[in-house]
Amino acid sequence: MTKRVRSNWQGAILVCRKCSKKLDGGFGPDRDERLAKRLRARVGKGRKARLGVVEVDCLKICPKRAVAVVDSRTPGRWHVVQAGGDTDALLNGLDAAASTPQA
Repeated sequence: MTKRVRSNWQGAILVCRKCSKKLDGGFGPDRDERLAKRLRARVGKGRKARLGVVEVDCLKICPKRAVAVVDSRTPGRWHVVQAGGDTDALLNGLDAAASTPQA
């Protein structure tokens, strides 16, 4: 028997843990925070957030000085976020991509 737990998530953002670890931070004002932590600060934490931010094992892209990201609302479009990138612009771009139909 399984128990159901309600969530407010509209989707999940998958962040490559290996890319993040290689950067040793790379985001935030002092470039000392991981991308997942910056995203969680922006969208909220836990099951009451509008989006879930989940660090996953290697996504096998391995970009230099960047982090691979997948938005579950648009699984056919993967993103490579350069170190020091603007997390607000990233989230706005993900929201815009999720609201337009995929080609």
